[in-house]
Amino acid sequence: MNQRIHQFLSNDHRRIEDLLERATVEPGNYKIDLYQQFRIGLLTHIKMEEKVLFPAAQKANGGVQLEAFAQLRLEHGAITTLMVPPPTPALVKVLRYILDKHDLLEEKPGGMYDVCERLTEAQTDDLLLQMKNIGEVPVHPHNEAAYALETAIRSVQRAGYDYDQIAKN
Repeated sequence: MNQRIHQFLSNDHRRIEDLLERATVEPGNYKIDLYQQFRIGLLTHIKMEEKVLFPAAQKANGGVQLEAFAQLRLEHGAITTLMVPPPTPALVKVLRYILDKHDLLEEKPGGMYDVCERLTEAQTDDLLLQMKNIGEVPVHPHNEAAYALETAIRSVQRAGYDYDQIAKN
């Protein structure tokens, strides 16, 4: 197996993690311009997986959804809703925690990227081209209303995580 898709998406994870790290180096005093780049990069990455890679893998799997897709999609939903409220130390801590778990599920040996790559091996060049050419996700300004954070917390819970517990530890 050539691992080009795995490498492309894993490298993008590192790029996104670097943006988050640089944006939040000083807790509570975030570099909003870098955080905005992080939001766009993360949501665009999710778009690549949801619109290109996962459908191609499912099609190559005879239309049968892969086992980990359901959990990854719940996590994508949680991550997406965490992009709506403004960043706080608690939110960033929860986001990092979920991203660490999520990225491991995708990147580990035998993980989602390996499975998808194996299933779509004959389409590697086409899939990489589609992912590289996918448009950036436009983002709105942060929503500071209480319901935005409440919605994110519920989405995090649906994905199997406890927002308050993660934020405390």
